[in-house]
Amino acid sequence: MYKEIKILRQHGIQYVKDLRRQPVSELFRGRPVISADITGKEIEIVSSLCPSGAIDDKSGAIDLGRCVFCRECEFCLREKIRFTNDYRIACSRREDLVISPGVDTPLRFDGNVVREEIRKIFRRSLKLRQVSAGGDNSCEMELNAAGNVNFDLGRHGVEFVASPRHADGIVITGPVSANMAEALRLTYEAVPDPKVIILAGTDAISGGMYAASPAIDRRFIEEHHVDLYVPGNPAHPLTFINGILDLLSIA
Repeated sequence: MYKEIKILRQHGIQYVKDLRRQPVSELFRGRPVISADITGKEIEIVSSLCPSGAIDDKSGAIDLGRCVFCRECEFCLREKIRFTNDYRIACSRREDLVISPGVDTPLRFDGNVVREEIRKIFRRSLKLRQVSAGGDNSCEMELNAAGNVNFDLGRHGVEFVASPRHADGIVITGPVSANMAEALRLTYEAVPDPKVIILAGTDAISGGMYAASPAIDRRFIEEHHVDLYVPGNPAHPLTFINGILDLLSIA
């Protein structure tokens, strides 16, 4: 017993006390800021560089749902585009993931579009089934980290479960390959109502680098209402956690 107490003292407090305000490295690639005076020629250059087509070739806006956070646009135009380390970028509406030039304000989660039953039923306990629909295991690893001793999402009653029949919703990672489309549908149907759908990572939100691939089948996402979009390539645990807390209206 004394040995265990000694180890605990040596390790100190490992968990993140404040998940809402935890600082991260300046190197972290989060919310981008685009200068208001970016020119049409500059927009043309960076939009042609973007590997996932996340930069609009007319307005210069960056779609975080398609962005792979490679920073090629920033490397090309350091005076006009920069990525901040703001990780609170999860949204309840797809259109809110588009960052326009001249906008340097934090993304705001729109709680008005959240279904009433979600906060009424799941505020104190939310069980999720994660579905890797053709993912590369990066987002999957970050979601696992959300429940470890450091981030401890379980302190808010949010946990991943093994069976969709024990879940309140699904978290989709990956672009949804044709081979996983039917498995995704069956998993969703096994979840009891009301069902929550969360898209974690660029691939899940838009298809990412694989959006135009004939091996992708995104009809499921197109046909169902999505409750939470968590951008990132992969999505950071704090981005996912803060998105969940916003969805459930937990301070």
